[in-house]
Amino acid sequence: MAEVNPYRAPQAAVQDPGGTDGTLASEPRQVDAGRGVAWTSDGWALFRQAPLPWVGLSLVGIVIFIVLAFVPLVGQLATWLLSIVFGGGIMLGCRALDRGQELTVGHLFAGFQSHLSPLLVIGAIYLGAMLLLVLIASLVGGGALIAGVWGGADPGAATGTFLLAILVFLLLLVPVAMAVWFAPGLATLNDLAPVEAMKLSFAGCLRNIVPFLVYGILLFVLAILASIPFGLGWLVVLPIMAGSVYAAYKDIFLTH
Repeated sequence: MAEVNPYRAPQAAVQDPGGTDGTLASEPRQVDAGRGVAWTSDGWALFRQAPLPWVGLSLVGIVIFIVLAFVPLVGQLATWLLSIVFGGGIMLGCRALDRGQELTVGHLFAGFQSHLSPLLVIGAIYLGAMLLLVLIASLVGGGALIAGVWGGADPGAATGTFLLAILVFLLLLVPVAMAVWFAPGLATLNDLAPVEAMKLSFAGCLRNIVPFLVYGILLFVLAILASIPFGLGWLVVLPIMAGSVYAAYKDIFLTH
């Protein structure tokens, strides 16, 4: 039997016909707070099924985004778009694992082969929203900076206004993140239109604020631990996060 290359690009199997029921529930399900812990646990279980492909996939993705970070402006814009396309491909990889099939590094790019148009539309909306948030934060913070330069404002007050701009940015970022969190998966795994996927993603997150708070605390702890050993822990934490998003998607949106 020919040896299987775990790093080959995914073929038609990325469509994953059959297997786990992928039927959407009539509306997003509200789950218990403890599910925030279960999603992380399920993400770890998916990682354990294929640790080497997961590490390879994470490494390739990290390298791509590091390279883009050195490209002024265009690199940042491309990062926001690619994060959505890559997200769709990774959800296809998670579903493949869930169905007992093979995960490959090529699943990172599966979004270019499947559902590219809706993923790009979601990415464009996400990009536009992020640019708007940056503009708002710049206006708030810029006003404080100008007042400080002209000498008409107390430096402490200017600093406070700048911190307020950061707070406003983070608060506005929350609904954007809610709309985008499950959208790539809903678009690729359930063939939803971009706007419909984002609306459903927002509704699913809104109905599960408490489990998401628990989940967020766990991710925060994992992020700290991942950053300690020279950041190498991210090669494991990123796959856990990806698997946890897939687990939450099944828990909230799919029929059982």
